[in-house]
Amino acid sequence: MEKDIVALEKSGDVLFMMFGAVMVFAMHGGFAFLEVGTVRKKNQVNALVKILADFAFSTVIYFFIGYAVAYGVYFFQSAESLMGDNQGYELVHFFFLLTFAAAIPAIISGGIAERSKFWTQALAAGIFVAFIYSLFEGMVWGQISFLGQEGSWLANLTGAPFHDYAGSVVVHSMGGWIALAGVYILGPRLGRWDSKGRSRPIPVSNIPFLALGSWMLCIGWFGFNVMSAATLNGISGLVAMNSLFAMVGGIIAALVISKNDPGFVHNGALAGLVAICAGSDKVHPIGALIIGSVAAIIFVKGFTWEQEKLKIDDVLGVWPLHGISGTWGGIACGIFGSKALGGMGGVSFMAQTIGSIIAVVIAVGFGFLVYKVLDNLFGIRLSEEDEMRGSDLAIHKIESNPEEVTSRFL
Repeated sequence: MEKDIVALEKSGDVLFMMFGAVMVFAMHGGFAFLEVGTVRKKNQVNALVKILADFAFSTVIYFFIGYAVAYGVYFFQSAESLMGDNQGYELVHFFFLLTFAAAIPAIISGGIAERSKFWTQALAAGIFVAFIYSLFEGMVWGQISFLGQEGSWLANLTGAPFHDYAGSVVVHSMGGWIALAGVYILGPRLGRWDSKGRSRPIPVSNIPFLALGSWMLCIGWFGFNVMSAATLNGISGLVAMNSLFAMVGGIIAALVISKNDPGFVHNGALAGLVAICAGSDKVHPIGALIIGSVAAIIFVKGFTWEQEKLKIDDVLGVWPLHGISGTWGGIACGIFGSKALGGMGGVSFMAQTIGSIIAVVIAVGFGFLVYKVLDNLFGIRLSEEDEMRGSDLAIHKIESNPEEVTSRFL
């Protein structure tokens, strides 16, 4: 009887992890449709293919390199050994964490859309997943005792380790700040500003697709956050409630501050969810509501600021949405996670701030290095002619609605 109970518990954990992995995998469809709805029609096919292909490349690279860098776990043994006595839990845990790693190129994709080369970006994504992301992941969650582990350097310095329950900093901040480097080196899309520096806004192409992408991401996010518990015994209703409240706070704040703009409203939900990942197991739901609301304000104002003042052509606004909001989420965990503000405690504002800043330094520094080297070696931007035609025809030789094209000649 005892053996049966243990086996059932192990099987339950495997099933729990698999459901989480599938939910987060579905979020990649959300990334794709969010981009499809935002970019011009001539770049929609590229958005769909790029994110799916990046997931495939990330799977192989994370399996052979990234997971080992972060956790010191290799899979070079027999299938029987991989199954072990825990129903192959490590394998499905890899699947779950892979979906996090593959979010890095999916996030970057939205910033550099409409003018980046396909294969050069695929190479950049592979480097980030294999080494840069996995290095920081290992520092917070894995074998590299530096930031997030008990007894790590940061824990000894501040009295508490850096806490990031589900990746505000590890995933979203890293992805957003790396994207900033890529966007800066690529430069703006043709015609985004005139010769006098005046803005020429490029409207989104399809609001329903953008909304679909946001909905898919919002739903999958509950797998992203709640199932970061990794086991059935660790599951927390607090994480679910905080995810809900941060999302709702982001929606309401974006609705009000943007004066009902649908693009900002749907992305406001995502900003709130980005920010709550770090402290979703630590803060009170009211704290989550505030964190999500502030994140949406950061996104709306940050997107306007980067486009109009800094003149950075970040197509989906991934720097303020993931980068800055993710950094805010890491720091906010140290504020609202304290018992003085109704949180669970066990966090340090100093540790959260230092860890969040280190992520920015690593992401921006290595992001610039990788993109600059690749730009010098191969070029990272489409030719002017290909950019004008659109990446759908230039890269994939087909438009998003080929039947419409055919009907013109019938």
